[in-house]
Amino acid sequence: MQQENKMGVMPVNRLILTMSLPMILSMLVQALYNIVDSMFVSRLSENALTAVSLAFPAQNLMIAVATGTGVGVNAALSRSLGERNFDRANKIADHAVFLAIASYAVFAVLGLFFSRQFFLWQTDIEEIVDQGTDYLRICTLFSFGLFLEIACERLLQSTGKTIYSMYTQGLGAIINIIFDPIMIFGLFGFPKMGVAGAAAATVFGQILAAVLGIFLNKTRNQEIHVSFRGFRPNSEIIRHIYSVGIPSIIMSSIGSVMTFGMNKILIGFTSTATAVFGVYFKLQSFVFMPVFGLNNGTVPIIAYNYGAAKPDRILKTLKLAICYAVGIMLIGFAVFQLLPDKLLLIFEASENMLSIGVPALRIISVSFLFAGYCIVCSSMFQALGHGLLSLLVSVFRQLLVLLPSAFLLSKIGGLDLVWYSFPIAEICSIFFSTYFLRHVYKKEIEPLKRRGEN
Repeated sequence: MQQENKMGVMPVNRLILTMSLPMILSMLVQALYNIVDSMFVSRLSENALTAVSLAFPAQNLMIAVATGTGVGVNAALSRSLGERNFDRANKIADHAVFLAIASYAVFAVLGLFFSRQFFLWQTDIEEIVDQGTDYLRICTLFSFGLFLEIACERLLQSTGKTIYSMYTQGLGAIINIIFDPIMIFGLFGFPKMGVAGAAAATVFGQILAAVLGIFLNKTRNQEIHVSFRGFRPNSEIIRHIYSVGIPSIIMSSIGSVMTFGMNKILIGFTSTATAVFGVYFKLQSFVFMPVFGLNNGTVPIIAYNYGAAKPDRILKTLKLAICYAVGIMLIGFAVFQLLPDKLLLIFEASENMLSIGVPALRIISVSFLFAGYCIVCSSMFQALGHGLLSLLVSVFRQLLVLLPSAFLLSKIGGLDLVWYSFPIAEICSIFFSTYFLRHVYKKEIEPLKRRGEN
């Protein structure tokens, strides 16, 4: 008999911190990379920055597929460990790697044959199309690093070894930051690759992170063993993974749709408003990424204790996670309220950009006060196998409330009112999330409590 995993016995508050802090730190490094990457590319030209920005939906889709599949693996594997079904846990781990390789193959083919067409759908400026095509082809053809890195990280997270996933994420981001200027500008004897250099630095970091992830799973993750000897895809396990994974994939992809819609609304006023919105997305990652790290840390805890039939630990995890998430968001709210001009000046904002951006950041950041609670509720849904509920909340918030309210407010009061669509959407999301949380509690937690009492 194997000793019970720490997720079932460690004091909950200490467990959350142990599981989440490494994820939060690695997410902050990722957020730093996002800003530094844009700063370097913007020094080439405005068209170069535009090319990389237009590639965002395709890159986001790859990340959405990788992380969404990982969420499904995380929930399924942690639950099997909680049930002490180690044979099934190993099979799920095998399928995690198999699905990562299969996903890479799909995107490699799409990137090879459709990258140029993807940019031609968005613009007819030849320089942007050429640079964007080079950038996206590199990102897709070498994306095996991305998919394997995320798969390895999820296997580590599923067994509670989040400190090691911090190492892989941190390595990838740091390599990116170091090699971005070297490959973009041709430093230290490297050829000057321009926008293609940014892509090369990105995939180089991902590949090294994947190599480290494979090594750590092989040497440090003793609770599961990945082996393809006699491996055959199991449709039941794949369905189980994607019952949570597909809603998470769609949920992550919705952000691209929302961003496209908001850009269409904002550019009708001025391109500067669109630039402000883009800058906001870079800056808000420093607030949301730590909460997503907390989310990644709590999903396996909840899933494990559900499999182990320990409802009290599930509820305590939920309550503490909400407290931590709301606390992080309050800090972010304070920074955006007190220092909006300083944040915008990081991107060398003009006077016009400051006049639009300062009130915009202050208004949008009001939504932070409500977002932390909703994100933690989403992690509860995912961990208990109700990924569809997380998807419904995301669709409701971003597509059914935020975009329509932004459009109506733009017609009623112009640009100044558009920003209010963010707090409006988040307030509505609170009611939706709470309703689903009560549903999940009655369906999943109360039966566990009754079983324990009997």
